[in-house]
Amino acid sequence: MRMGGGAREKIRGLYAIIDAAYVAPEDAAKTCSLIIGGGCRLIQLRAKGAPRKDFLKTALEVRAVTSASGAAFIINDDIGIALEAKADGAHIGQTDAPLKEARAALGRDAIIGVSTHNAAEAVAAQESGAGYVSFGPVFPTRSKPDADVPKGLPGLAELRRRVRLPIAAIGGITAESAAGVIEAGADAVAIISGILLCEDITSTTAAFIREINRGRH
Repeated sequence: MRMGGGAREKIRGLYAIIDAAYVAPEDAAKTCSLIIGGGCRLIQLRAKGAPRKDFLKTALEVRAVTSASGAAFIINDDIGIALEAKADGAHIGQTDAPLKEARAALGRDAIIGVSTHNAAEAVAAQESGAGYVSFGPVFPTRSKPDADVPKGLPGLAELRRRVRLPIAAIGGITAESAAGVIEAGADAVAIISGILLCEDITSTTAAFIREINRGRH
C-alpha cells in the first residue's frame, strides 16, 4: 500500500523536533527559524499535554515559518491540529490515533509517520499505509526517560533490511554519531534536545547536516 508518497522525498536528512517540553510556545516560531537557518527542511512540532488552543496557535505560527522556507511540517499526535494548521502530515505513536483513522482524516497524500520500537511494529505500519517510521531509541536518550532499551546500530541495520519505508532514527543521536546512523540505514536523523538545548541552534543544526551528508558518501 503506497500512500503519503511525499515521504520518500521529504523524510530525509535532519528531522528537527520542536518539543514544548524544551521550548516555550511563544519561542517555537523563532526556534523554527533558527533551525531552518541552519539548513533543515523537515520540522515536527510536539506539544504533549498542552492546552489545545495553545497548541493550535503555536502550530499556526510554526506553519507560517515552514511555509515561507518550503520546509515540510509535521504535527505530533494531534490529527485535528494537523488539519487546522495545514501541516504536511502527522506523526503518531503506538497508543495514539489508529493509522487508518489518521489517513482517513488527513488524506491519501499526507505524510503520516508511526513510532516503532521493533521490526514487527515497523512492518505492521508499512502494511497499514504509513509514509515512514521512526525507530528508536538508537542510543540512550535524555529526551524520554521512559524510552525503550536502546537498539543500537545493528538493530537499525536489521530494520533497514525488513522495511522499504523511509526510516527516521531517533534517540541519543549526536552530531558525532549521525553519519554512522545514516550508514546503518536511516534516511533521516530525528533530534530534539541535541538541538534545542544547545547555545547556537543554527550552527548546531548545520553541524548535524554536515555529518548526515557525510554518512551518505
